[in-house]
Amino acid sequence: MPGALLTDLYELNMASSFLRHHMTGQATFSLFVRRLPPERGFLVAAGVEDCLDWLEQFSFEPADLDYLGSLGYDAPTLEAFGELGFTGDVFAVPEGRIVFANEPILEVSAPIAEAQLVETYLLNRVSLQTTLATKAARCVVAAAGRIELVEFGFRRTHGTETGCDVARLSNLVGFSGTSNVEAARRYGLEAKGTMAHSYVEAFANEADAFLAFAGDLPGGTTFLVDTYDTLDGVRHAIEVICKLGIGESSGIRLDSGDLARLAVASRRLLDEAGLEDVRIFVSGGLDEHDLEAFVAEGVPVDAAGVGTRLGVSADAPFLDTAYKLVEYDGRPVAKLSTGKATLPGPKQVMRAPGLEDTIARRQEEVPAGTSALLEPLMLGGRRVASRPPLEVGRALFAGDLAELPRSAARLVDPLAPVARVSRTLAELAKAVREEHRPRS
Repeated sequence: MPGALLTDLYELNMASSFLRHHMTGQATFSLFVRRLPPERGFLVAAGVEDCLDWLEQFSFEPADLDYLGSLGYDAPTLEAFGELGFTGDVFAVPEGRIVFANEPILEVSAPIAEAQLVETYLLNRVSLQTTLATKAARCVVAAAGRIELVEFGFRRTHGTETGCDVARLSNLVGFSGTSNVEAARRYGLEAKGTMAHSYVEAFANEADAFLAFAGDLPGGTTFLVDTYDTLDGVRHAIEVICKLGIGESSGIRLDSGDLARLAVASRRLLDEAGLEDVRIFVSGGLDEHDLEAFVAEGVPVDAAGVGTRLGVSADAPFLDTAYKLVEYDGRPVAKLSTGKATLPGPKQVMRAPGLEDTIARRQEEVPAGTSALLEPLMLGGRRVASRPPLEVGRALFAGDLAELPRSAARLVDPLAPVARVSRTLAELAKAVREEHRPRS
């Protein structure tokens, strides 16, 4: 659905006033994160693609206008709303790129009523998805290429659509698959799953459950071994694997207890049975700190399902995002409030090797050896190109991650890089401040 009412009431109030006063000049709004959570040394830009999809079909439907009429908006305002669509431009950081505080992730330039009305939706999508992509990226950093990661969060995410977001975004940064079947279908991901304790409990004994499951799903079976006694469960899995000769396509899953200790003991039992190829999969309340510990301690874990703490970004569930007017009708503007001051004018981020960034005015020439981070993704209300496949975002993330300073990638006490401000932009900001200096 077009979704023009996916906004806050004050956006409608401002837009109606702009239209009433015939204020139709071009406005540029900048969406950015004021400051990173203390636990974060970087962010992964995400949510932009959903924003572009939504902007292309933005409009007020007759039922929307009827409802607004019931709120007291008059006939001329409703008529003006009914004629609105999104006709503007969007410069944005492509999904998967690493960004830092105060750098615009997205900038909208459009007639001011249009640009104002879309604020809430854009903030929602970019804030949520950047939060989730960043949490997933930290898990990838912690796994250090040693542990395969599978997204397991669907049943605990805040809503089913967010569950699909988590599946897509975790894949964007390097997870191999998801338990979420709809997300797998929608985004072309690999659906992965094992079995639940209820399956084992439904049989008279564990060995019968394992034998039945492996017989029904011979393509590759992972046995959940901790329903009763975990190491006995491993022994029962070994019996079935050896009986069926499926050692090269099987695994065991540990979902409770001291996972590190149990993984070591399970690996010993498997190896003693000649089942060196059987993989150990762990799950159960894991996050990036657990993964980092597994890697540091050499725990024999081959894969991990990461769910709840990823799906809600438990340690940093929100971002201090803002969407601020930076230019109207050719006039640079800025907010000067203490602690919330903004930089005026449309911007660009110039990126040098090592992710050394400079926030500049958009029209500034890109210096040699640097690249422009924001790209024109929408012009005149239409996408410049179709939605890119996830492989494109994965490559962008991998490239930036390779350049990210190790101090920024730390899970504890990270040191986030701070973007410089170009001389030209600093001079513009000074001029705007001078314009609004109190007169004595």
